[in-house]
Amino acid sequence: MCGRYTLLADELEILEEFDLERGIEGYQPSYNIAPGQNVLAIIHDGKEKRAGYLRWGLVPFWAKDEKIGYKMINARSESAHEKPSFKQLMARKRCLIIADSFYEWKKTEDGKQPKRIHLTDRKLFAFAGLWDKWTHQDKNLFTCTILTREANPFMKDIHDRMPIILPKDKENEWIAPEFLEPVDAREFLFHLEPETFAAYNVSSYVNTAKNNDESCIAPLAE
Repeated sequence: MCGRYTLLADELEILEEFDLERGIEGYQPSYNIAPGQNVLAIIHDGKEKRAGYLRWGLVPFWAKDEKIGYKMINARSESAHEKPSFKQLMARKRCLIIADSFYEWKKTEDGKQPKRIHLTDRKLFAFAGLWDKWTHQDKNLFTCTILTREANPFMKDIHDRMPIILPKDKENEWIAPEFLEPVDAREFLFHLEPETFAAYNVSSYVNTAKNNDESCIAPLAE
């Protein structure tokens, strides 16, 4: 799964990396992005790519209660094309969720050890995500979820699942406005080339979502 991540780049870096023409209103870097928070995402509106904020934790348009979002921060890519909550989103509401590292907790004899995980060949990257709009009375809520897959050999030492990170040359294809059959979107994800990761131990300080400063990413002394 993916339950915490970081985005420390400045706005200009993001605009250049993802070829965005408009600025990002209200952008703030974060050392500890957690479910329930607003997260930076990119969609294609049919005319252009644009960046904005979605709340992390998907609330399907048909949901009766927005609290369901806290149970839907991740979606399994192997079955999302079949699930009522995700099927139509795989076809037409795909997004990029921007990050530069993520956290995972490895089970050890002494408890769970948090690790910061990043790519070895580039700083910024995008998780494959899905989004939806939920309306209740006069309230509109835009939410998202991160797609996951079985861990690659590197990640299996830490956790059995991992977020799907899109190769740079596949980002625009993932959010292209053309309609896809849900199963085609699933096949697109299945055939992605794996990324190369590195990881290091960080303090349990990151376990608390309200902690959001450089201490979250400071390497533990060996």
